[in-house]
Amino acid sequence: MHIHHSILDAQGNNIFTGPQGEETDAFFHFIGGLQEHMPSVIAVMAPYVNSYRRYVRDHAAPINLEWGRDNRTTGIRIPLSPPEARRVENRLAGMDCNPYLCIAASLACGYLGMMNKTRPDKRYQGDAYDAEDEIPKGLYAALDLFDEATQIHGVLGPEFVRVYSIVKRAEYNEFLQVISPWEREHLLINV
Repeated sequence: MHIHHSILDAQGNNIFTGPQGEETDAFFHFIGGLQEHMPSVIAVMAPYVNSYRRYVRDHAAPINLEWGRDNRTTGIRIPLSPPEARRVENRLAGMDCNPYLCIAASLACGYLGMMNKTRPDKRYQGDAYDAEDEIPKGLYAALDLFDEATQIHGVLGPEFVRVYSIVKRAEYNEFLQVISPWEREHLLINV
């Protein structure tokens, strides 16, 4: 699942585009917010143990927080478009997420970037699979980041964050008590 963000003001104008068609500070701050805060909401964008199987180097999904123009290897992509349709694409969300929660989490990251005037890293050019992995590799690590992200809690609501974390940790603990067919086939026979 990919999420495309553009934000309109009260008059219906895209705030990512200035009067002369240029990219605005809000555009760059939104990208900066995604880069800074997305690791802490990956638990919402990849909500299950199995969700992390798609984050594999040189595979289908990005594994980084780089941004680039029409670069499908970056986690944050700026699609080619006319200025009035300028948008930011979040490519890290999984199709197994709750779309409403995922969109809210992604918007929260961009919102914090705009409020804090966060500048993004330099635009990435080339194959971003060569860049550093910048997202948690599993649900438990993602939940730890989610629990520590006090700025995100302020936007999403501390009670939502608390309950979401409790539910996801209970699911993870239940998962750990089940022996998978792979473990039976490859480990039990060899141990």
